[in-house]
Amino acid sequence: MNTPAARFFRLFVYSLETFVITFIISFISATFLSDYPSNPAKVIVSLAPVVPGVFMIIFLLQYFSKIDELQQRIQLIAIGFSAGTTGLLTFFYGFLENAGFRPVSLMWVFPLMLMLWGVGLAFVSRRYK
Repeated sequence: MNTPAARFFRLFVYSLETFVITFIISFISATFLSDYPSNPAKVIVSLAPVVPGVFMIIFLLQYFSKIDELQQRIQLIAIGFSAGTTGLLTFFYGFLENAGFRPVSLMWVFPLMLMLWGVGLAFVSRRYK
């Protein structure tokens, strides 16, 4: 594994671990704070996982700036696939909600984008092998 990829992976895993820990803590804390709807601590606790998420994005952008042009192209196509597919899926599901389907929280859009990015990356990478 080349140096930019190894450094990115290490930093990304650390921020992902922090994200998971703060997500679990905020979920548990929000459960206990649900009896106090106007408590400002509830908002702070609920937004705690956003901080490591911001670091994940920063590390990702640093990684993109250090990889070669072919890898940047592969990433761009994979991210384009992810953004377009996520947009279409959420757009179509919005119409299904009008037809009586259960609403889905916006919290699931970002994980969907990441999953589709991985799928797109797998397909695009195979084309350049």
